[in-house]
Amino acid sequence: MLILNQNQIKNLFSSHEVLEAIERAFKIFHENKFEMPDRMHAHHEDITLLLMPCFTEGFFGTKLVSVNPKNTAIGKPSIYGSMILNDSKTGEPIALLNGAALTAVRTGAVGASGIKYTSKESAQNIGIIGTGIQGFTQAIFACAVRPVKKIHVFDLNEEKLAEFAASLQEKLPEVEICSQTSSETLVKESDVIICATSANEPVIPDDPELLRGKCFIGIGSYKPNMRELPDALFSLIENVWVDTPFAAFESGDIAKPLEKGLLGEKQVKPISNLVANETYDSSETSFFKSVGMALFDVLVAEYLYQKAIKENIGTQIDL
Repeated sequence: MLILNQNQIKNLFSSHEVLEAIERAFKIFHENKFEMPDRMHAHHEDITLLLMPCFTEGFFGTKLVSVNPKNTAIGKPSIYGSMILNDSKTGEPIALLNGAALTAVRTGAVGASGIKYTSKESAQNIGIIGTGIQGFTQAIFACAVRPVKKIHVFDLNEEKLAEFAASLQEKLPEVEICSQTSSETLVKESDVIICATSANEPVIPDDPELLRGKCFIGIGSYKPNMRELPDALFSLIENVWVDTPFAAFESGDIAKPLEKGLLGEKQVKPISNLVANETYDSSETSFFKSVGMALFDVLVAEYLYQKAIKENIGTQIDL
């Protein structure tokens, strides 16, 4: 079995190659050439445990993830996990990957797919609300699909905001990183706004004129009581594009507007329709919501495994 740790994954992947793996996952989803049991959720106080299995023609895999938003207050990551990749023909476990790194990479690519298919090609200003690892990888992958010149960042924690901006500037020296003092200012200055927080209430003002003409990418909300986007957004959009139909039940960003009648069920559509047909949402205002799914993990784990074998990266062990 090959083991890939966090640093090995960070040094191994190419943004464009991961994006290709995610687009392949969307096409497999569209063609229904996979088997994916419902994701299992277990909750204990503030901790969520996720068990995510999926089968494809060549490989199957299971990711086990723990999420604890309070970890950030003690300087630890909010997400921990591991991914086991198996050969589909024999069932042999062939790789064990760091789940947090895998999740960050594949989620960054999923968000970038949303940008690619629902935002204007000319978008140069990206806004990131939330300064965790998800916000960081969203910024990295956004630059792979749009000609980004400025990235505006905001977080309520000023110390975290300063550290995040400095780290992002080091990673993206050719892009101007601008720290903002409010989410309102960030939205005004941005063409694409990415929300990557664990908020239970919208992190953006409920003002339709502020939101009009923007592309919104929702990453953080993964429970029905969590929400990042305000009601006003749903008066401006034609459709909500989702990475998986589960989003309508799992995320408060869709479940609550559906309950309030602000959004119709027929308006919630899989973005795989756009990817598979190579079409794009040209609406003035757009919204893509991701909650993730195991199919992404298997396809990206497969890509990382095959590249690691080719480049002789990782540690081989006998169980």
